[in-house]
Amino acid sequence: MRATTIHAPFDMRVEDVPEPVVQLPTDAVVRVLRACICGSDLWAYRGEAVRQPGQRIGHEFLGIVEDTGSEVTGVRRGDLVVAPFMWSDGVCDYCTEGLTTSCEHGGFWGAVGYDGGQGEAVRVPYADGTLVQLPADAASDDHLLTALLTLSDVMGTGHHAALGAGARSGATVAVVGDGAVGLCAVLAAKRLGAERIIALGRHQVRTDIARRFGATDVVAERGDAAIEAVRELTRGQGAHAVIEAVGTEQSMSTAVNITRDGGAIGFVGVPHGSGTGLDLSVMFDRNIALRGGVAPVRTYIPQLLPDLLDGTIDPSPVFDLTVGLEGVPDGYKAMDQRTALKVLITN
Repeated sequence: MRATTIHAPFDMRVEDVPEPVVQLPTDAVVRVLRACICGSDLWAYRGEAVRQPGQRIGHEFLGIVEDTGSEVTGVRRGDLVVAPFMWSDGVCDYCTEGLTTSCEHGGFWGAVGYDGGQGEAVRVPYADGTLVQLPADAASDDHLLTALLTLSDVMGTGHHAALGAGARSGATVAVVGDGAVGLCAVLAAKRLGAERIIALGRHQVRTDIARRFGATDVVAERGDAAIEAVRELTRGQGAHAVIEAVGTEQSMSTAVNITRDGGAIGFVGVPHGSGTGLDLSVMFDRNIALRGGVAPVRTYIPQLLPDLLDGTIDPSPVFDLTVGLEGVPDGYKAMDQRTALKVLITN
């Protein structure tokens, strides 16, 4: 079969690889219908995250179950399913508490020796704990499939950030970051009842989506100017709930400085490139809470799925470029050059 592999920085290839097969009785094989490229995939693409030459890549996909091991009971051949960006057993202490990303037997797609989502098929470990069944008729609805794909990562991650920040009815929420996760965080904050949502971003195409998702205000400035602008919008106080969806020192510093005393920051931008930007004395003096981290999206999929199916939320606009599998290298280039927000891969 064909699958995306990475060989060196900026060297993405679509190559022939062995077809996946059931290796353990808890496995399933999923034939991929939709996958995508994540902003975090760009770290490997740019050489900021080390990968072995020929390693598989991609962690967001949905598709049709093609085969199952003898112990799999939750899904069967022919089921349409979505996979979260990590597999998990569903039964360990962490999984039963909802923190599936800390699963004692969990792992990431594309890890050495495992399939990545940017290919024609994937072997899924712990299928019963990992896969979530979707309505069968969604397989023939291109728009719905695209929206459902966001449940594998960005919609659940945005929701995690909104929960961590304490987005709620009547609250003012500020979102630092206009990537797909930040935009989904706007949608999540709106779903949770936020009264005012301030989106921080400089790219009009993206901030237009933020407004479509529920943002009431847009701040295009950065650094001190952005802090001043948010405070001006909030009577000098800052936002009750702040979402940090970038992961740089500057973005976290901005998040701290636009948070209202007694407020909270929900952080899901994976820290990279520099320090954290955190001044604990400032957070202590102002009673600012910090919550977040790797989003346990497997826990959130059943919670978000009904609202997505009935149209209450539609995250599909975060995809602005579609490629076939053979076009994945061009998709990486487009995202790296910021000519695409998020690339959808169709099989």
